[in-house]
Amino acid sequence: MIFAVGEVLIDFIAVEETDLKDVRTFEKHPGGAPANMVVGLRRLNVPSGLISKVGKDAFGEFLVERLREEGVDTRYVIYDDERNTGVVFVQLKQAEPSFLLYDHVAYFNLRLDDVDKSFLDEADLLHFGGVLLAREPSRSTSLELARMARSRGIPTSFDVNIRPNLWVGRMNELVSCMERALKQADIVKLGRGERRLLEDYGIDIMDFNIKLIAITKGAEGSELIHEGRAVSIPAYRVEAVDPTGAGDAYMAALLAALYSMGKLEDIVLSEEELRLAGRFANIVAALSTTKRGAWSTPRVESLQEIPEIRPIAERLMALR
Repeated sequence: MIFAVGEVLIDFIAVEETDLKDVRTFEKHPGGAPANMVVGLRRLNVPSGLISKVGKDAFGEFLVERLREEGVDTRYVIYDDERNTGVVFVQLKQAEPSFLLYDHVAYFNLRLDDVDKSFLDEADLLHFGGVLLAREPSRSTSLELARMARSRGIPTSFDVNIRPNLWVGRMNELVSCMERALKQADIVKLGRGERRLLEDYGIDIMDFNIKLIAITKGAEGSELIHEGRAVSIPAYRVEAVDPTGAGDAYMAALLAALYSMGKLEDIVLSEEELRLAGRFANIVAALSTTKRGAWSTPRVESLQEIPEIRPIAERLMALR
C-alpha cells in the first residue's frame, strides 16, 4: 500500500474567471495535494492510505466520507480538537490556477504522537509534500516519518509543492526545509518554476542522491531524470478546463506505473520503461484537466482505450 502524509482540505474553486476579489460564486471540492494523489492512486487500482488531520467540523466529516467513498484507507486521518479543517480558495483565469491558503488549520497541527506508526508495517512507499513543511509541528512529523520509513527500507517520494504565501519573509527557512526533505527522498516531483526557484537559492536537485526526478513542464510535457539520464516526455493534448490537481494526478500515475512494474523498492529503469512511465503520467495528468476539481484522475478502465499506455493500464487492472 502507498501511504501519503499531508494535507486534505476544501478547495473553493471560483466559478467566474476573474480576480479573486471580484468572484461572487465558488464551488466546493475536496482537495489537498497528498489527498488528491492517494485518490488518484485508488482510481488507478493501487491501494493507498492517507495520514492527515482534519477539524471536528462539517468539512472534516465531508472529507473523510469522500476519501472512504474513493476507497482510500482513512485509519490514520485524525480529528483535531483545537483547529478547524483547512480551506483554500482557487482562482482560475485562462485555465491557470492560483491559490489563497489559510494558516492555523488542522493539518499543520499534525504531531508525531498523533500517528500510529503501524502503517509502516504495510507500506510499500511513503509520500510527503512541501506544504506541511511550512509550519510546525507538521514539518517535524513529515520529516521524521520519512526518516523512519527509509530506515526500514521503505522508499519515499516527495512533492516539492512550494506555496510562496506560506513562506513570506522566510526564504532561508524554506531552503533549509527543502534540503532536509530532498535528503529523505528517493523520488522527487517538482515543477520547472520550482526547480528555478531552488536553484536561485543555491539548491541543485542533482546534488542529492535521488533515484528518480520528475520535472513537470505544463503544456511542454515533463522530464524524467534517472541514473544521470534525462528523458523528455511530450505533452498529451487536451482541451483543459481546470488544471487544479494535475500535478497530483501526474504523481499518482507515475507511482502507479512504477508499482505496476514492481519498481518501487528497487528503482532501476530501462529507457523504455522510463518513457512508458512518463507517458502514462503525462496522459493521466492531461486527462485530469478536462474536469473541474482536484479529484479528477481518470479511472484506470478508461485508460485501456489508449494504445500507447495500455500495457500499464492492463497491469493495473489486474491488481487485486
